[in-house]
Amino acid sequence: MQFKYDLNPVDSIVADAIGEPGHRTFFLQGRRGRQLVSVTLEKQEVNNLAISVLQLLAELEEKYPDLAPATRPGRAPQVETSFEPAFRVAQLIIGYDEDEDMIWLIAKALVTDANGAIIDPEDERVPAARFVATRSQMRALSEYALEVVAAGRPTCPLCGRPIDRHGHFCPRTDGHAMPIVF
Repeated sequence: MQFKYDLNPVDSIVADAIGEPGHRTFFLQGRRGRQLVSVTLEKQEVNNLAISVLQLLAELEEKYPDLAPATRPGRAPQVETSFEPAFRVAQLIIGYDEDEDMIWLIAKALVTDANGAIIDPEDERVPAARFVATRSQMRALSEYALEVVAAGRPTCPLCGRPIDRHGHFCPRTDGHAMPIVF
């Protein structure tokens, strides 16, 4: 597989968001030397990535008992100030290289043809980025990503929908309650 962006290994990697809650753009960003690659994702994709990495780390520690645990991060990963996304992600693939003791993450772009149909991510025309990181770097990415996802708008305790800063009218109250505002 050819990678348009190949950060093997990364110097740094982070999943974060920019913007106000309710209007945030979520992204994955990696740096290798002078090369900085950012790709955009949906909030749920960032959440799923973080959970998947933490599950993979737990499985690796169980499968390889002699493997030193991935260290917990001492501080939040650094986010670069410039944000020029290379593409929106259509597919994420995660894996582990046992020989190198590295976790790799492949992000494939969301690409459409002239008719607006989505091109299969397996197609060679679809750009891809590979991020190869240590287990500790991926633990830091995951733990920080979960904090970023949780820092969004609060959810309504009745209907589970997000509450905007201007308020939220809950459909479960059937019009018999004041709007909920946080």
